[in-house]
Amino acid sequence: MNKFSFFNRTNTQKEIQETEFDILIIGGGITGAGIALDAASRGMKVALVEKNDFASGTSSKSTKLIHGGLRYLKQFDFWLVKEVGTERAIVHKIAPHLVIPEKMILPLIDGGTYGSWLTSIGLKVYDVLASVEGDDKRKMLDKKEALQKEPLLPENILNGAGYYAEYRTDDARLTIEVLKTASQYNAQILNYTKANEFIYKNKRVVGAKVTDEFTNETYEIKAKYVVNAAGPWVDELRQINNSKIGKRLHLTKGVHLVVAHEKLPVKQSVYFDIPDGRMMFAIPRGKVTYFGTTDTNFQQDKNTVETSIVDAMYLIEAVNNMFPEVTLTIDDIQSSWAGLRPLIHEEGKSASELSRKDEIFVSDTKLISIAGGKLTGYRKMAERIVDLVAKKMVRRFEIEFEPIQTEDIILTGGPFQNYKSVNLYIEQVAKNLKNHGFTKTDAAYLVHNYGKQTDVIIDKFNELKDEDYLLRLLKAETWFTIQHEMTCTPTDFFMRRTGRLFFDKPSVDTYKYEVLKEFSNYYNWSDTENQKYLKELESKIEMAVNFN
Repeated sequence: MNKFSFFNRTNTQKEIQETEFDILIIGGGITGAGIALDAASRGMKVALVEKNDFASGTSSKSTKLIHGGLRYLKQFDFWLVKEVGTERAIVHKIAPHLVIPEKMILPLIDGGTYGSWLTSIGLKVYDVLASVEGDDKRKMLDKKEALQKEPLLPENILNGAGYYAEYRTDDARLTIEVLKTASQYNAQILNYTKANEFIYKNKRVVGAKVTDEFTNETYEIKAKYVVNAAGPWVDELRQINNSKIGKRLHLTKGVHLVVAHEKLPVKQSVYFDIPDGRMMFAIPRGKVTYFGTTDTNFQQDKNTVETSIVDAMYLIEAVNNMFPEVTLTIDDIQSSWAGLRPLIHEEGKSASELSRKDEIFVSDTKLISIAGGKLTGYRKMAERIVDLVAKKMVRRFEIEFEPIQTEDIILTGGPFQNYKSVNLYIEQVAKNLKNHGFTKTDAAYLVHNYGKQTDVIIDKFNELKDEDYLLRLLKAETWFTIQHEMTCTPTDFFMRRTGRLFFDKPSVDTYKYEVLKEFSNYYNWSDTENQKYLKELESKIEMAVNFN
């Protein structure tokens, strides 16, 4: 039995209850996942719990870029540009199938945020700070060259463009692969396990009481140190710990919309001005293009973050304003997502002005909390937390651990020598599946999601007998994610393991009942449970396509 599987859940719970861990992490987003891998690879005993599915909060709702922080140059935040630029290269190295080079064009327009001289200098500084090499180095394009690269740009106000490299990813997939890699280093990891209260001994936090969301069973997890990496819910846990004092979170909402690629047929990613002075991304991805984001204050229910009609119209108008030949309407939206940024509050600053730096808080009872930060910087955030815990362990227990390892740990799905070898593997997969009706786009989807684990899925695909090749693929993916990725519900599958709800919604509409049936067969669900999980999936579909 695979360790990182729902079917190993009882064994994991038993192990968790019988062990005193060096570190218990609350929160299964990218920050918690990064901490789990860093700590476990240094030799610490690690447990991680997440109250919902992994990456179900902020870590599946970002712009899905591992980017170098060009916008931070405007704020003269050179340290942040250097760190995230360097990290971008490392994350690409450890998961080249998941962190994909993506050319970005920055149009220079009359009255825009960036002028030609400033952009040229800025991108040069960016190259130096982020150690950009080879073809990824920036180029400045004149008006004619910019229109050749991107014919949709507004010719009448266009002066030229900056052309540089970023990296696209799937944030939820990245989180899952980091967690699976941590599991290989013996981290004990559970989703759908909610931390309700902390356990104290001599006025120190020494663990947490948790509840299994499926069985309602409550039990204790003991640990020398507890790390609160709960993203938007960090302050709730600080409140339970009576340590929500001093700095606090400031949540802002970011919305992205998805349309068919032919509706917004950009040739590569575009980072462009919008009339209110902000900047926005439009990013092609397979059959679709997605664009965003908003940046507005949020003070409502963190468990239900919705795209409003105001959010949607703001983004649609921004796209139509930049691309004269594009006339999107609300009816063109195939899907959407809305997520929260857990930023650190600063008096007098607007949502867009708030720093994206992470901060660590240690309470009087030694609860360690981390908030803020960026997807790109997850590994460094983890390093800072684990360094802190390691120093405390040396002082209190005279236990020493290995130094950081994660710069060289290849994530599950690898290894690949480089991105060229990823493309060669995509060609091989496309060739092997061509007779079944697959396209190269289908092969790229599999490899960018699963890397070399695609071979396992294809083996399962070949065992199945359905005439509909896409249904066979979905059944093979369902089997793989249940057996190897702790997938518990169809919503986990369609939203966070495959991204289909966002990037291939028609396939969700067509096959949701067949996939539900697969889950029901594997988990032996009752009619009541089937209805419950179908209703959950349909509510998520509704949220993705309907705006109030």
